[in-house]
Amino acid sequence: MKLKYLSATLLLLSSLVSAQSFIYITDQVDIPMRSEKVFGDNIVRSLSSGSKMAILQATEDGWTQVKFEGSTGWIISRYLSNNPPARAQLEELRQTYNANKLLLIKLAKRKTELESEVQSLKVANTKLSIKTSKSIAEKGHIEDIYKDALKLEHSNEKLITKNLQLKAEIQLLTNNKTATQDSSSRNWFIVGSFVLFFGILIGFIFPNFVNRRRY
Repeated sequence: MKLKYLSATLLLLSSLVSAQSFIYITDQVDIPMRSEKVFGDNIVRSLSSGSKMAILQATEDGWTQVKFEGSTGWIISRYLSNNPPARAQLEELRQTYNANKLLLIKLAKRKTELESEVQSLKVANTKLSIKTSKSIAEKGHIEDIYKDALKLEHSNEKLITKNLQLKAEIQLLTNNKTATQDSSSRNWFIVGSFVLFFGILIGFIFPNFVNRRRY
């Protein structure tokens, strides 16, 4: 019976050596690591439950050679397991839970910050939309003013052209008036000259004519 148990233990350890590189202390008390495969005053160090170590070799007499933090020694095979003990697994799960809880707290805080940033972006987007609408309205107003300015400029050009035409017509009328006045003055001068001439002529002829009739 003892031989069967030893064979099964060796078979298990052989499979552990081939499948895994590490094993764990399973007992709740500290297990001694010995320098030789015998009981006596040869303890290298004591290993607590859950200690992880590398397998060097397993023997048929129930001992396994291991390496832990630079120390090499022998430990009774029945204190070794392929998996960490339940207490170590529970502690690992507790640490994982605490880490995940802390991560969730950080994520929740980050979520709040992101929501605040999103809200700020929404407000900024609303302001930008209002500003864009105002800009579009101002652009339309400026375009209307520009169209009105073009119309006024066109009207002003027409008025300038008409004003030039009126000035030309006034100048022409002025020139015609001046020419008419000059012509009228010449005509009156000629008429006056003729009247004066005939007056002198009559002044000389009429007295002689009267004197001749007397004689």
